[in-house]
Amino acid sequence: MKTLLTFSFVEFIPRVLEEGILYITVEYKTAVHLCACGCGNKVITPITPNHWKLTYDGKTVSLSPSIGNWSFECKSHYWIKHNEIIVAPSWSEIQIDKNRKSDFKAIKKYFKRKKKD
Repeated sequence: MKTLLTFSFVEFIPRVLEEGILYITVEYKTAVHLCACGCGNKVITPITPNHWKLTYDGKTVSLSPSIGNWSFECKSHYWIKHNEIIVAPSWSEIQIDKNRKSDFKAIKKYFKRKKKD
């Protein structure tokens, strides 16, 4: 069974989010939705070169890379591809820790490069 999201381009993210909607603010380079597992947590994905990439093809949206909600109790992990939630395999604490360290290094490297520009 497919789990589909709709999307809404907005100027500001609403205070109360509806389940199944990916809210996108281009001005603030952010996409927000409620966790795909149904736990109700707000998932914030910054759209920046060192975080997530948003693809809009005129009909559907995709976010890349996958969304790993490692700080939530649910620890859900999924992709958003062409408005569809695709559940990804669960990660161990070791994998999560390794990914966090890798992300931190990438962000640090990105800002070092930006400083030189």
